[in-house]
Amino acid sequence: MNSQTFRRATLAVTAAVLLPLGVTACSAEASGDGAAAPAAASSQPTEASAAAPTTDGPFGPGCASVPKDGAGSFDGMVKDPVATAASNNPELSTLVAAVKQAGLVDTLNNAQNITVFAPTNAAFAKIPKADLDKVLADKAKLTDILTYHVVGRKLTPKQLENGSFETLQTSTLTTEGSGESFTVDDSAKVVCGNVPTANATVYIVDTVLMPQ
Repeated sequence: MNSQTFRRATLAVTAAVLLPLGVTACSAEASGDGAAAPAAASSQPTEASAAAPTTDGPFGPGCASVPKDGAGSFDGMVKDPVATAASNNPELSTLVAAVKQAGLVDTLNNAQNITVFAPTNAAFAKIPKADLDKVLADKAKLTDILTYHVVGRKLTPKQLENGSFETLQTSTLTTEGSGESFTVDDSAKVVCGNVPTANATVYIVDTVLMPQ
């Protein structure tokens, strides 16, 4: 065998050995890329879940009626205790009058870390005037109703999803819902929730709650 023939044979053998190795390496890289893609995809739901929005501030359609600035705004209410804060919100004037009538202003303002379910003026308007006047004239009955709207600790929206809470009136109210949609006692809807004041969290509701 001459030297040229020998070199050709050597190159052929070398190619036969190296070619499968190159194909295997390419296959491994392709396989590695394919494995990495599902891993990245599988992590996406976790990241999305971690980034899911939470209800940290006031929410609900009724929040649009809260003044944009001044003492009755969200920024203003957070500086005052709850009864004072409510007095600066024009949508809660009937509630404030009832609280004054019952002599509960100091009780609510001096309490710490409470939750108040605050009926709007429209909520009180659902009660026939004669019945409302009768309640307003009966301090014991009025106090019963108003203290039923107060829970002795701050409640987050998450806690309202399926909740049962003892009120200052000593009866129990229930809540249910999720996201930004909650009901209290299966009847009252939260129209503006998670409103902070200096000593309370307020959930404004569209119906006056009645203790059972």
